Amino acid sequence: MRLILAAFSTVLACTTMTALAQSESCGDAETPCETAMGTYHMAEPTVAPKGIVIHLHGGGGRGRGLLNSGLGRGAVARGYVFIAPNGFHPGNRWERDWSVRAKGTSHPRNDADFLREVTAEVTAKTGTEGLPVLLAGFSRGGSMVWDMACTDPEFATAYAPLAGAFWDDLPDTCAAPVRLFHTHGWNDRTVPLEGRSFGGGAVVQGDVWASLKVLRATNGCNARQPERSSFENDLWLRHWTDCAAGEIQLMLHKGGHGAPKGWAGRMLDWFEAGGA
Repeated sequence: MRLILAAFSTVLACTTMTALAQSESCGDAETPCETAMGTYHMAEPTVAPKGIVIHLHGGGGRGRGLLNSGLGRGAVARGYVFIAPNGFHPGNRWERDWSVRAKGTSHPRNDADFLREVTAEVTAKTGTEGLPVLLAGFSRGGSMVWDMACTDPEFATAYAPLAGAFWDDLPDTCAAPVRLFHTHGWNDRTVPLEGRSFGGGAVVQGDVWASLKVLRATNGCNARQPERSSFENDLWLRHWTDCAAGEIQLMLHKGGHGAPKGWAGRMLDWFEAGGA
């Protein structure tokens, strides 16, 4: 009997150690980490991490593709834990999507809850409790960044949406001021600066200018116009840095639905300049 119990204990210990090893080694392109609500990919720096960078893929994208992106590689090189969650909404236009707030839509998963769950798990794994967090996202992921910044401003230290803003109906106001750097292509036809509608107007992309107006009011930017504008080659920038709280940056580029050259490095520089 003792031999049987000893053998059972050995098997149980081995099984537990294997499960722990699997949970600690997850996150690469082929082995996403799993939570109760979904999956995510991650990469860690070789030094003690100084914060977290999260990047949300566009509609139909995958988190694993972002591990080798400029933001992913740059974040890890600078000492940040990089997280690339996977959107998952079966039955939607894109299965791999985000629960962006929009008139006439519903989603099987609350992605604000999912992102909080993922961040809590990664924080516990990596010892990054209380360290700065940057939330970035592209296209539909960018719209999710705007939603998080508006409804859950304490989630991240700073927000960097790319080619995606609020969808209609826009909120009247947001919960609290935030630091946000929005980037958009002047020739974007997928998510035009003014937005576009789907299904005969049933669902409408929000207007970037209107989104900025909502955030200016929340941040206490008394003037509509920015306190400063600047140009850098093919980039046009507007800086609302004299608001009562928070900060808003807008960068327009001549391209379409994508990021301008150097976007990742610029976002990390801006993030760190704000106290990251």
